[in-house]
Amino acid sequence: MSKRDYYEVLGCERNATQAEIKKAYRRLAMKHHPDRNSDDVDAEARFKEAKEAYEILSDDQKRAAYDQFGHAGVDPGMAGGGFGGGGFSDIFGDVFGDIFGGGRQGGGRQVFRGADLRYELALDLEKAVFGDSVTLTIPKLVSCETCDGSGAKADSKPATCGACGGQGQVRMQQGFFSVQQTCPKCRGRGTVISDPCTDCSGEGRVEATRSLSVKIPPGVDTGDRIRLAGEGEAGENGGPPGDLYVEVRVKPHPIFVRDGRHLACEVPISFSAAALGSATQIPTLDGQVTLKIPAGTQSGKQFRIRGKGVAPVRGGPTGDLICRVQIETPVKLTERQKQLLEEFEKELEGESKRHSPRSGSWIDSVKEFFDRD
Repeated sequence: MSKRDYYEVLGCERNATQAEIKKAYRRLAMKHHPDRNSDDVDAEARFKEAKEAYEILSDDQKRAAYDQFGHAGVDPGMAGGGFGGGGFSDIFGDVFGDIFGGGRQGGGRQVFRGADLRYELALDLEKAVFGDSVTLTIPKLVSCETCDGSGAKADSKPATCGACGGQGQVRMQQGFFSVQQTCPKCRGRGTVISDPCTDCSGEGRVEATRSLSVKIPPGVDTGDRIRLAGEGEAGENGGPPGDLYVEVRVKPHPIFVRDGRHLACEVPISFSAAALGSATQIPTLDGQVTLKIPAGTQSGKQFRIRGKGVAPVRGGPTGDLICRVQIETPVKLTERQKQLLEEFEKELEGESKRHSPRSGSWIDSVKEFFDRD
């Protein structure tokens, strides 16, 4: 079967410009790509036919040979060129890059998205729980205001790169193999600068420090990230800016330890308060509350104060405050105090199970352990 005319395949006139040929090819490549037509067995053949036509007509030398001699003028066996076996890999860089972020924009010029930035924000527990607004000072690359990011002086402008014809990429072909790569002369810009901007040295970007106000939502915790779109570094060659990611780290608190939506703290009480019972004032993040300690409370006993924890940033019920009682042993006793404690200890002799249930059960367990043999 004879091949169809390449201009007919792309739907172009014979005097079509390179821009018109490329536009027609992109439309057909998107329409007939096999990944988009899994239920059409003929899609791959039409896709390859369009690619073959574009490979010839997009090359001025091959196009001239085709216009003069037809398919015979670009036959691989006679001209060492024509349609090769490049497959689909270069199609993605050439056609779908505009859609999927392949780094190409406007007339084939290669653009680069700016780098994302990361900032670690150390917050006090109170600010993390209740939210806050903070001002960050961020060093980053920004678009040069002097040249408006072009890299050229105000009275000049970038010139089209002669090596790639403004495409930003060059194609190297040998036999059946074709490789497309970033133009080494203009580094993918598609333009060269003969008179660079003195402020940015032709780069189009300069280092600067920017202040940014960030609203911290209530309930954030260590490890949470706040994404600020477009607040990263400026892109190259007119590319979009990156994003700024603020990573939260909650600083240690002198009283409270956070565990998700709950808070915990230790409450030291005296021996007599634990034995006789008492009421003590407990600090919370929004004021004080009274905690009643029942008589006979043991060290390590936990008390839960409902609703005095954290309201999670992603929603859900507010957590609780867990208070762990720690009984303090008296220190630096006077002689009189020592005497009173000795008298008190004698009063308890023989009644350990009654007054010290944990101690009594422990002693019984020890005796049972040694009596096993």
